[in-house]
Amino acid sequence: PDRPLHLIVAYPPGGVSDETARALAQGLAQALNVQVLVENRAGAGGVAAMELLARAAPDGLTLAYSAISPLVYAPLLSKPAYDAQRDFAPLISVMHTPVLLLAHAGFKPNTLAELLALARSAPGRVRWASSGQATVGHMVLEQIVQASGVDITHVPYKGGGQQLNDALGGQFEMLSSNVAAQQLAYVRQGRLKAIAVGAPGRLAVLPEVPTLAELGFAPANLFSTFGLFAPRGTPPERLALLNRAVNRLLQQPELRARMLAADNIPTGGSAEAFAHWIAQQREQARLLARPQQPASQ
Repeated sequence: PDRPLHLIVAYPPGGVSDETARALAQGLAQALNVQVLVENRAGAGGVAAMELLARAAPDGLTLAYSAISPLVYAPLLSKPAYDAQRDFAPLISVMHTPVLLLAHAGFKPNTLAELLALARSAPGRVRWASSGQATVGHMVLEQIVQASGVDITHVPYKGGGQQLNDALGGQFEMLSSNVAAQQLAYVRQGRLKAIAVGAPGRLAVLPEVPTLAELGFAPANLFSTFGLFAPRGTPPERLALLNRAVNRLLQQPELRARMLAADNIPTGGSAEAFAHWIAQQREQARLLARPQQPASQ
C-alpha cells in the first residue's frame, strides 16, 4: 500500500493484548514495507474499537485487534452501533488466552467455594472486576453468579492495565483477567492469589490451580480468543495478503516464545476458519447469556 496501515487496538496501552498488537504492527510494517499507525481505542469491552472499525473504509488499510467478545457477547447484552455478523471480515485468529480468577492477597477466601460462601453470607459484599462489560471475564462472572445464585458486585474496567493496578491496591476483592506474565509474577510474589482458571486444562505454570470445569462450573470455563478484523467489503486479495503476512509472523520463534511465556496459545490459520470459530462461539453464547439480560452492577 502507498498509505500507512491503521491498526485499532481495543484495549489501553500496557496490557498483554496491547503488547501483542504492537508486536504484530511492527512485524507487518517490516513485512509489507509500510508504516503502521497504532491507535488504542479502549472502552465497552472492545465495542468502541469495533464501532470505529465498522465506520472505516473497506480498503484494507484499517484493521482492528480485539477479542471476539464484541462480536459474540456484546450483542447479547447491549445494542452496539454495528451488526456483528455483517459489518466485519474476520482476518485471522491470533491467540487463545486463558482467564485467571485472581484475589487480592488480603482477601480471606482461598478457594472458589469459600468465596461463594462469603458472597452468600454478605450479598454484594464481594466486588469482582473484569476488563469490561460483555468481555469473557465478565461472562465468567455472570455464569458463576447464575449457577450459584449469589450476589456479587461487578466492577467493569476499560481494559486490563488499570484493573491490575487497582487489584494490587485492594480496590476490589476479585478479578477475572486474561493470563499474562505480569499477573503470573504477582501470583508468584504473593501479591495476588489464583483461585481458578478458565482454560482447556490446568496451566503448566500453575498446576495447583483448578479449572472452573473441575470445580463444577463447566459453562463458566471460558477463555479468550483474539484476532484481527477488517471492515466488511475489504477486497479479498488484500485480506489474503494480510492473512499470509500475519501467519508468517505467528511462526516467528521470538513472537511465539513471548506469547507462550505468558501461557497465550498462538493460533493463526485461514480467515474462513476464524469466521467459523466465531460462529461456533456465537451459537454457544446464546445458551450462556439471555438477550438483554442486565449485567450485575
